[in-house]
Amino acid sequence: MTISPADLHARETPKTLVLDVRTPGEFAAGHLPGAVNLPLDSVSALLPELQDAAGRRELFVVCATGRRSADACNRLATVGIPATGVEGGVSGWTAAGLLLEPGPAPSRAVWAMDRQVRFAAGSLVLTGLLLGRRAPRARLLSAGVATGLVYSGVSNTCGMAALLAKLPFNRPAPTVLDTARAALRD
Repeated sequence: MTISPADLHARETPKTLVLDVRTPGEFAAGHLPGAVNLPLDSVSALLPELQDAAGRRELFVVCATGRRSADACNRLATVGIPATGVEGGVSGWTAAGLLLEPGPAPSRAVWAMDRQVRFAAGSLVLTGLLLGRRAPRARLLSAGVATGLVYSGVSNTCGMAALLAKLPFNRPAPTVLDTARAALRD
């Protein structure tokens, strides 16, 4: 189940809570007004708090384009927690002409996940091509990355983003989850 950005904007009340399941770096770059950062990998850790919050408020879930929020909504649905995704995610929100709220300045600037994926993919392709001048088999690295990108486009999933999300600088600091817990209790 999803809601359009315009409908969510018109519906925002104290009885609604927007959960942003992007990484802390993406959240800091700008988020829906009043949203709480709860990275996708941390949703399972806060299930009791989410269950309690869902009894008091409507939960809406947003990410960059809608893929991660759909995943989060499915995870929540399997344990009986109702949540609604935001169509198009933050991209859909801004495309509808709605403003983002700036996030807290991170202690260290972290690139948005799509930028990290482009950098990693480009670096691996370039490395495979350069090494391929001396060892032709190294070009298989470039072919493997290209295959992964094609699969990512066709399936609307991104294995590289899933791997990059596990790196230490993409993991939420303990304070992120503390902030999310506090917001879920309010």
